[in-house]
Amino acid sequence: MSVKSAQTRITQAVTSWAGVTVQPHRFGGVEYVIGKREVGHIHGDHMVDIPFPKKVRDALVAAGRAQPHHLLPETGWISFYLRQEDDVEKAIALFRESYEIAQKQKPKTIEV
Repeated sequence: MSVKSAQTRITQAVTSWAGVTVQPHRFGGVEYVIGKREVGHIHGDHMVDIPFPKKVRDALVAAGRAQPHHLLPETGWISFYLRQEDDVEKAIALFRESYEIAQKQKPKTIEV
């Protein structure tokens, strides 16, 4: 199952955030990055994969907001399936959480 135009809508939302660009993902689909750091990626209109610190991933899975990554279940990555219309907004919220973590962890530049 998939949600029509989910990738387009998610891409529009995620790339509206400061510093986020989109590029082809090495395993298909597109990925969203800040500099060289991936915020997550989407496979067509049916699934997103997003990296989190393991502790955050565990909380998301425990809350039923995501599933462990479909191929790497022991990592901090999550998979989220787009099955119904409101899943698009839920996916965007997950991407936003990953984005905010990435922003907090960005190396600070020193001005001289």
